Amino acid sequence: MLADAGARLHRISAFGHDLLRTPADERLHLTDPFFWGGYVMAPWCNRIEAGPTRVGSRLVALESNFPDGTAIHGQVAARPWQVQGDRSFKLRGGGDGWPWRYELSERVSVLDSRLRIELALTNVDDGPMPAGIGIHPWFRRPEMMAIHGELVFVDNVKSDAAPQPVAGQLDLRSVGVVPDGVDATWTDLSNPAVELVWEHRVRATMRIEADHAFVVAATPQELDAIAVEPQTHAPHGLGRLLNGGPGALTMVAPGATLSLVINLDFEQLGSRGHRRTSAR
Repeated sequence: MLADAGARLHRISAFGHDLLRTPADERLHLTDPFFWGGYVMAPWCNRIEAGPTRVGSRLVALESNFPDGTAIHGQVAARPWQVQGDRSFKLRGGGDGWPWRYELSERVSVLDSRLRIELALTNVDDGPMPAGIGIHPWFRRPEMMAIHGELVFVDNVKSDAAPQPVAGQLDLRSVGVVPDGVDATWTDLSNPAVELVWEHRVRATMRIEADHAFVVAATPQELDAIAVEPQTHAPHGLGRLLNGGPGALTMVAPGATLSLVINLDFEQLGSRGHRRTSAR
């Protein structure tokens, strides 16, 4: 874990195999924060519109931080977090165009072959706040993948898209070859929500604990990695909230907390040897 670079996962190793896209120089997590390791997204995930947007009596005025002109992946991916005595991480956020104050906590633990990530966002402002949380790991490209979702938002760039029944290359309910060029969001998820299998016969199984669960997957052809992002809303969640659309940000009351827990279970296929998982 790198507290000074968004409290992000720098490395996940299972059975001697590194499974995250990790830079040789850790400073790249700060200079190019969106394409390495596994980082927290909050107080929103993926894209929302940049520029002035009124939410009740508050004005959201975010600057774009992505080539497509959107504000992407929240405010905390490269900020320093505080390490607590119990080895959890905390951060106070707000401002910089986001007119609410919030507190984030992250706890990462490893028990045998399970990696558990607990995220919580608490509204410490005096009015209700729209919010979303998630984590954005870049996994070294697996050989096979399944996303056990019945519905999919087929395009993460479009802000008004409704979810559709999975079909074609977006029907990933069975483990199969990872399709190239996908950038979509699945919901109506089973548990486990995701399976990943690497060529060295390591399998990761993802289970999500949340009131509302979504999985974004991006498989860019130009990277030898894929993003599989559990989160609490669909992309363009602020616009969806204002338009009454599905997959919107959650309105969190003052003093209330939005939570997301991800369990990743690792196993070595075809082996009865000792299981070992570590995270850094």
